[in-house]
Order: sequence, then structure tokens, then C-alpha cells
Amino acid sequence: MHDEPMHDESTEPPTQPNHKSLSFKTKLAYGAGDAGAGITATLLAFSFLIFLTNVANLRPALAGTVLLIGKIWDAVNDPIIGYLSDRTRSRWGRRHSWMLVASIPFGVFFFLYWIVPTFSEDPGLNQWARFIYYTVISIIFNAVSSAVTLPYTALTPELSRDYDERTSLTSYRFLFSIGGSILALALGQFFAMRFPDDSIAQYLSLGGVCAILSVLPIYWCVWGTTDPTAFNPRQRAASPGSDLDLRPSGSIWVQFKDVLQSRPFWYVIGIYLCSWLSFQLTAAIIPYYAVSYMEMDSYFSVALVVQGTAMLALVFWSWISYKYGRKRAYFAGMSGWIVAQILLFFLPSDRVDWLYILCALAGLGVSTAYLIPWSMLTDVTDLDELNTGEQRQGTFYALMVFLQKTGLALGIWLAGIILELSGFVEPPPGEPIPPQPESALFAIRLVVGPLPALLLMMGLLLMYHYPITRELQETVILRLRERRESLAQAKSPQSGD
Repeated sequence: MHDEPMHDESTEPPTQPNHKSLSFKTKLAYGAGDAGAGITATLLAFSFLIFLTNVANLRPALAGTVLLIGKIWDAVNDPIIGYLSDRTRSRWGRRHSWMLVASIPFGVFFFLYWIVPTFSEDPGLNQWARFIYYTVISIIFNAVSSAVTLPYTALTPELSRDYDERTSLTSYRFLFSIGGSILALALGQFFAMRFPDDSIAQYLSLGGVCAILSVLPIYWCVWGTTDPTAFNPRQRAASPGSDLDLRPSGSIWVQFKDVLQSRPFWYVIGIYLCSWLSFQLTAAIIPYYAVSYMEMDSYFSVALVVQGTAMLALVFWSWISYKYGRKRAYFAGMSGWIVAQILLFFLPSDRVDWLYILCALAGLGVSTAYLIPWSMLTDVTDLDELNTGEQRQGTFYALMVFLQKTGLALGIWLAGIILELSGFVEPPPGEPIPPQPESALFAIRLVVGPLPALLLMMGLLLMYHYPITRELQETVILRLRERRESLAQAKSPQSGD
């Protein structure tokens, strides 16, 4: 009925029984919400740096600075959006409303990334004008991207409070995320074959198609995650504890200060940063490695092997995590990934066959990087709620992404600086890539091999000392449920009143 009162989910804690499974439809819709992020993030990770240097004709240092500024702004606006989404009241819900408003700008500004504008006949002036253009587009896109992805990721702990169910949700999420990335890379390979001599048309076509494909799944997610087995504001209005207000109190700075005092949170940040800085460095440089060092016609097939293996391995690692725990799953995946990164440095330039084998081995590790750290963060938010009595998922997720993106920005910027200092030669727009000097080829191998391997080893050390076990998390969930039931009974009217 349209005249039924709408209740804001931001004031209602989840009340589903322990171990109650979410419906397949809900999990599928939730997972679809990350398809657009998978498409856009993958193309930006694998293609944007080489697009700026080899298609838009920016110097590597300027190209790296575009990514640096965009990522730093992305990191700055993330905590703000996370804080605001925690406190939003809307008939669509505090997470869904942000996703709906930002979805169209998300697609439009992603498409604008792949235009190569001409501002002047002077090559030097034109390069600086393009630098400003891509920087502005990057700032705006990262803002609307955060408005979609941050509220989406904060849905995870609100959909379920079960340890294994959350891992299952994360599996669905990254199944779609990696699936989206594979689709984007397959389209990249298609357009590379369709426009073999016109790289500008290749990237423009790819950007346009992927912009449309990245927006549509957002609507599926919004309308598909109101299943009764998940959260439904109308149905939960009559449930015990639905009038409890667990929204965070205090200013945004107080919230950030409190969140940063969580010791387990810093472990999750470190593990996530080490994993994803390794991936982003590899993704940004592997196109140069494939095209300039291995002398391949296209890098999309190499990226497809990494992401395809990662997607196929998600179910396997989810099962390993369920049976043996997250730590063991992470250690197993990371070990193979470290070996693959190190061997890439020593791989002869004529062994393309081994390149695909090592990329598949790396993909197995990348799969655990998708799955494990995000599911660990839900444990941290539960422990914080038990200690504070407040639900601050958005603030936790925002700060995690803030610190992660700041580290990634500096890492990718450093990769651009290394390329420029090594003597990398950028081609004119649309022209074939020229042969690179030995110094540039050595720098490419260094950034794609030993550097990511070192970061992954640091992540393993942090995972070894991570303090929240499965047993502790189950205890936290039990105490949270007992507290809610007690508070609900205390607030309920006395019989006969």
C-alpha cells in the first residue's frame, strides 16, 4: 500500500536470526552492484596510464600526476560520503538513495575519460591542457564513484550478521566484480582487433560501451536487496528492536578519531593496502611489460588471464575460507602470487607461454585479495558496535578506502615517475609504440616484479598477527544479539499500559 509509513533503515538494526541464510535472489542482486565498479576500476587500472602516455601523449610524470590527484581527491571525499551515508534519512534507505542519485553521472564521467581532446596546435600547450582536462574529469568521476561504491560496500554488514554468510556475500560481490572486469577486458581485446590502427577509436568505443554496462547493474542491486531475508524497512518496522537508534553520535572528526583507535582496523587496512598496491602497480605496468618488453600486439589477453583465473578461484577460496579459516586461505593464495611476481622479473622476453602461466598463478592470489580483506572488515565493525553501541559501517569503510587510495595514489604516481626517469619514450597520439631503451625495460620489470612481491610479504606478516578469530567473531555476534534483545525489551511498553 502506498499510504503505509516508510521507516528509515538507518534507525533500524538488523534483526534476522543467527545463521538465517539470505535468499539466492538477494545475494545475486547484491553481487550485481559491484559489476560497474569492476568494469570501470579494471579499465582504469590496466589501461588509463598507458592510454595517457601512448594515446593522449602525456609524459609519464604528468600521467602519473593525473592519477595521483584523482586518487587523493577520491580518498578525501570518501570519509565525507561514508559519514553522510551513515546519517542519511530517505524513503529509499540511507545506502540505496546515494547509489540511485550518483548512478548516471558515474557512467557519463567514465566515458569522458576516454576522449582525446585537441585544445591547441602547440604540442606543449596542448599537453598541459589535456593534463588539466583529465585531472578535472578524474576528480569528478572519483567523487560520483565514491557516492555509488561506498554506500554499496557498507550494505554488507547490514544484510547479514553471520560470519560465513558475509563471506558468501563477498564471494557474490566479487564474482560480479571480476566478471565485470573480464567483460571489460574482453571488450578491450575486441576493440583492439576492430581498430588495430586507430587507438583513439579503440578506447573511445570501449569507454562508451563500458559506461553503459557499468550503470545498469546498480539499479538491479538497489531493487533486489530489499528481500525479506535481508533488510526491508516496511517489514522490520514491527520487529523487536526496530525503534532502537544506533546511528553514530558526535561530529565527523570525533567519529574518525574513534574509528582510528581500533587496532584490528589498522591490521585490515595494512593487509588490504599491501594486496591492492601490489595489484595496482602490476596492473598499471603490465601493459608496458607485455607490449614493450614481451613485444605483444595487445595486453588485454594477459589481463584477461589474471582476472579470469581470479574469478574461477573465488568459489574455491570461499570454500577454503569456510573450512580452514581466512588466514589459511590468504596465506595459500599470497604464496603463489609472490612466486609469480618474482619470476616475472626474470622471465625472458621470448617466453610468452610462461607469461600466461605466471599470470594465471598471480590470478589465484588476486582472488584472495578480492575475497578476504573486505569480509574481515565486517568483523571489525561488529566489534566496534559491541564496544560503542553505535553502527558506523560507513565511516569504517570510508576510512579504509581513504587510506588505501592514498597509498595507491602515491604508488602509481611513483610508477609514472620511475618510467619517466628511466627514459621511457611516449609516442605521438595514435602512433605505434616506439622501441624502449634498456633502462626503461629494466624499470618496467622492476615495478612489475620485486616491488609487488615485497609488499605482498608485508601483507602476510600483518595477516599472521591479525587479532580477530572466527571464535571471537561468533562471540561478538552473540553478545550483540543479546544486547539488542535486552534493549528492545527495556523500550517496549509494559503489558496493560
